[in-house]
Amino acid sequence: MIAVGIDDLLRGRVTPAGTMPLYWCNGILFTFSSMPLTDEVVKDYMRGKLHWLEVQYANMPEYKPVLSLNEEEYKATINIRIIDTSKSKVHDELTRWLKSSVKQV
Repeated sequence: MIAVGIDDLLRGRVTPAGTMPLYWCNGILFTFSSMPLTDEVVKDYMRGKLHWLEVQYANMPEYKPVLSLNEEEYKATINIRIIDTSKSKVHDELTRWLKSSVKQV
């Protein structure tokens, strides 16, 4: 788990092909990287266990469907879509755990 600033999260979603969305749940803006789907990872997944390589997150008390990043490198304002995943049981559990167990930035 890596606590970062919102601008750092936004910057990480900019790719040469465009932008990738971020997720929001319970006042936490976040993204994650999944493990490669090996046989063992798939077996665990079928048993209800997820493996994530990394979770990056920041506090964002209110949901906004789009956040803008004024990026000097590109000399442009870049808009990043934010997906509200409040109805996801997995994301609900993750963000509740983050809020109660990890120091927030």
